[in-house]
Formats: sequence, structure tokens, C-alpha cells
Amino acid sequence: MTPPVRVLTVDDQELVRTALRAMLRRTDVEVVGEAADGAGAVEAAYELRPDVVLMDVRMPGMTGVEATARILRGWPHEGPRPRVLVLTTFDLDEYVHAALRAGASGFLLKNTTPELLVEAIGVVAAGEAMLAPTVTRRLIRAFSDLPPPLMSGVRPRPSPAGGTPGGPGDPLAALTRRERDVAELVARGLPNARIAGSLGLTEAGVKSTVNRILTRLGLENRVQIAILVLAAEPDAEEGDG
Repeated sequence: MTPPVRVLTVDDQELVRTALRAMLRRTDVEVVGEAADGAGAVEAAYELRPDVVLMDVRMPGMTGVEATARILRGWPHEGPRPRVLVLTTFDLDEYVHAALRAGASGFLLKNTTPELLVEAIGVVAAGEAMLAPTVTRRLIRAFSDLPPPLMSGVRPRPSPAGGTPGGPGDPLAALTRRERDVAELVARGLPNARIAGSLGLTEAGVKSTVNRILTRLGLENRVQIAILVLAAEPDAEEGDG
């Protein structure tokens, strides 16, 4: 039997923490602790060693951004660090961008459905990244204005046989058609299970393809895949509400 994902919730509003605890109690997720500010989040994370930290960003004192950086960069234990999933009210917030750079595995809005929140917790606990699909494109636009460039180290490898046609300015030209299909669904915020169902693949096959994409494009995580894909589709934002 798979053990429950152990979660630490961090929010300066007690009502939010109470609601999260009550909601997650009805799932396979185990809330192992709570914190009301960034300093408390760092202390609780070090002590409780959760699998995932649900992190607010705007809090008095130490922000969720600084707390994320301290938890992930100053981890005092051997073994894996917790994953940080940012929960925010703001869908275009400089703190969210900074949190992703600090190492957060993704973000969701606080008005997300309980089902998507539970799914996102499982996704980041498994080592994947999760972006709120409704705001991903706006996030990518904002990243383009924030130095230093997130993608400054990208050096795509030569296109394999059967790769996607594209000019020298196409950052996805190094990918095969299948890899590009997977990359586009990653950019929509879909986890591996949904990508597998959409493309008729196994979850293991999707995970392997994502790893090939990361290697081929010189990227570090799924967030960067999404940024690269959406940055290559400037016209796709037409009609976004």
C-alpha cells in the first residue's frame, strides 16, 4: 500500500489553513503540520521533513519566496528535500515568479478545485512540476521581462532523424514529432497520467519522453519546458481571457 503524501501547509490566514486541513483530511494526503509565516515554515519543514510544502507567498515577515529558498537550499538532512507547491491568490505576481526561481515545483491559484489541488500534490511529490493551466501563458510573458533570463543556459542538441521541421530560430526543432506533442501538453500543465491518456502512451513512456526532452534541450525541469514551448508560440495568446 502506498504511504500517504506528507504535507506541510503554510499560510498567514488561519481560515485558509483550517480549510486546507479539513479538505485534505478526506483524501490520501496527510497534513503533518502548519505554519503561519515563512520563518515558521522553515523551522517546521526542517523538523517534520514533509514530502510537499503548500506555500503561500505574501506573508508578514519572511515571505514564502525566501522561505522556499531557505528550505530547499539550506536543507540540513540527507535524502530528498521536500517539494514546494505555491498557492497564491495572484495569478501574475512577482513573488510567484521568484518562488519558481527559488526552486518551487509549481504553483496553483487558491480558487483551484480540491481535485486539482490533490492531483497537484501528488504530481510534485513524484518529482514533476505543476503550473496553473489558466495562467501559464501569462506567467511565461512575465518571465520574459524578468532578468536574468531563465532559459539563458539552453543549448539544444542537434535534431534527431525525423525531428520537427523548423528554422534555426525554432527552439523546438531538435525534438521529434512525438516529443513535441508531449512538450506541448506539458506546457498546458498536464501531468504524466493525462498526457499518457491523450497520446495513447503509458505513464512510463511519457516520463521517459520528458526526460529525453530535458536532455535534448538542455533544460532542468518541466516548468522550463512550458516556458520554451509557449515562448515559441507568441500568437497562441490571442483569445486568452
